Amino acid sequence: MVAINPKKNLHFGANPPEINLNSNLKRWFSRNIGSWKSNRTYFLEEAQKTYNLSMNINIQALESKSEWESHYKFTWYPEKKYNFFDENPQYKERGEMRALLKGHQLKRENFYLSNDGGISNIKQVDEHEMIFESSYEDWYILEHTRLVDSDKFRFRVIYSWNKNKLKIVENHHEIKIIE
Repeated sequence: MVAINPKKNLHFGANPPEINLNSNLKRWFSRNIGSWKSNRTYFLEEAQKTYNLSMNINIQALESKSEWESHYKFTWYPEKKYNFFDENPQYKERGEMRALLKGHQLKRENFYLSNDGGISNIKQVDEHEMIFESSYEDWYILEHTRLVDSDKFRFRVIYSWNKNKLKIVENHHEIKIIE
């Protein structure tokens, strides 16, 4: 009887090349590239208040040293001045986040409510929707993002728990800006 070593790939020896197993995920991210107008509603548990505001988002693909990795830059800024950011200073009025897509994870240089880096696990619902799960500091974030009508629109709903208590619920209706 011959013993088979499952760790050794017969075609590539002991060091198989890196392979991106999920091209659907990479393709989904490429469909999000561009500028978006984001009409948002925030429900904040502590304030017992609802806020509506419009943000601008830009998603760019960045060059990568590895053909098996996809790098992105997300930038955001408000459409106009809002009291929301004065009343809720934990939110960043404008900013930038860089991230790397690797397998079914998005490795972030920082999070929206923190400067700490970390990982968001990604679950694919179908070809149009992804779910991102993130944990950092005392936060657990669950975000659903769905592309609609040939990628002209996005709908995002984000639930944020702090120390196991739901603190923030966000609805984002986003329209792609055709330049």
